[in-house]
Amino acid sequence: MKRTLFVLLAATAINAMAQKEITTDMLRDLRASYKSVGADKALDNAVAANDLKVLALNTESNTEFDTHFSNKVNSKGITNQKGSGRCWLFSALNVLRAPMIAKHNLGAFTFSQSYCFFYDQLEKSNLFLQAIIDNGRKPIDDRTVEWLLHNPMSDGGTFCGAIDVITKYGLVPAEVMPETYSANYTSTYSMLLKLKLREYALTLRKMIADGKSDKQVLAKKKEMLTVIYKMLARSFGQPPQQFTYTLRDKDGNTISTKEYTPQSFYAEYVGKDLKGSYLMFMNDPSREMYKTYEIDLDRHSYDGTNWVFLNVPMEDIKQMAIQSIKDSTMLYMSCDVGKCNDSKRGYSDPDIYNYGDIFGIDFPMNKAERISTFASSSTHAMTLMAVDLDEQGNSKKWMVENSWGATSGHNGYIIMSDKWLDEYLFRLVVERQYVPEKLTELSKQKPILLPAWDPLFSLEQ
Repeated sequence: MKRTLFVLLAATAINAMAQKEITTDMLRDLRASYKSVGADKALDNAVAANDLKVLALNTESNTEFDTHFSNKVNSKGITNQKGSGRCWLFSALNVLRAPMIAKHNLGAFTFSQSYCFFYDQLEKSNLFLQAIIDNGRKPIDDRTVEWLLHNPMSDGGTFCGAIDVITKYGLVPAEVMPETYSANYTSTYSMLLKLKLREYALTLRKMIADGKSDKQVLAKKKEMLTVIYKMLARSFGQPPQQFTYTLRDKDGNTISTKEYTPQSFYAEYVGKDLKGSYLMFMNDPSREMYKTYEIDLDRHSYDGTNWVFLNVPMEDIKQMAIQSIKDSTMLYMSCDVGKCNDSKRGYSDPDIYNYGDIFGIDFPMNKAERISTFASSSTHAMTLMAVDLDEQGNSKKWMVENSWGATSGHNGYIIMSDKWLDEYLFRLVVERQYVPEKLTELSKQKPILLPAWDPLFSLEQ
């Protein structure tokens, strides 16, 4: 009896194991489940030999799409971030340059991205090193320490980071500090900088473990930053402390010639408190609406501001965007740009590709489910500049100014259906004057602090 029971238990265990791994029987069943005959065989050949996007393109959308917009903010000069992850910086600077261009009737004016990026990288290096010091007594496998070592540096960023850098260091025209190769193509430089920062992290942790004083540790950090500064200066050039600049209108006529510091140039041509002028909004249906969230260490400088936002429905976001655009105000927005996008035409719509028809299956996850499973996140920042409204004032489609050059998309722009915006927009930065009082009040609530490794920590590239 005992032997029989043992045999039964063993057989049960083996059967349970068989269900957890791919067995010969299971593989036989899987093979038998798929029969490639007739039209299926032709489809197999087509899928194997072609780009899925070409095969899945919705032929009904493969017509000339409407490029008319009822409300549009004028823009001059498509920018190009090239092989870098600086979309967040390009988008923020494009938002800030628009009023300056309109006020002074300028041509394709651009603020220097390299100037701001230099200080962004310096500040991020200090943020990382100081965070290593602040967490120096924790074990190296502590979650925060692990996250820091995994993410010592990035050329991606957020609007908050751009504002902190601009407020602290000012702005200069692109001609005063032009782009360099390392600014345009950051991969090698960034790899070396991250390698050096990780090395420095180990040195600082050893000093703390050996009982060195806070003064000694901070002095060592400053010494490390001199090396980082040298790497930055050789990669991007020395940022100017003062410069003479002639401002000219679109016809080349001189408006003024003055000597500036970066701070005085910012004061004259932007001239407002950027930190107090904007509110940040998010649409994340996986979390409670009308709650304010803050992501720890999601900032660019140690004395800067974490990304703090109010989570609101898309209806609120679209109404604020419409009011802003109607008043000729561009907006910083970020989204999951690669999803459902025909990059050649510069058109995005959830129904643009019929992948399900190719495989005979559905892809039913909604926005909240895609966020919670890391299938979708905020990947790219752009400048929202146009909306097309129907007779009832409802939005039909939108257009953004991108930073991938004038030959990408629709002459440097991307047109998005209203349905696409609902599914793939994540963040919108709005000037306070276009924010309803109800949302302004809600934004004052104490933020829910999320850890740095939360899925919402996403630097736009």
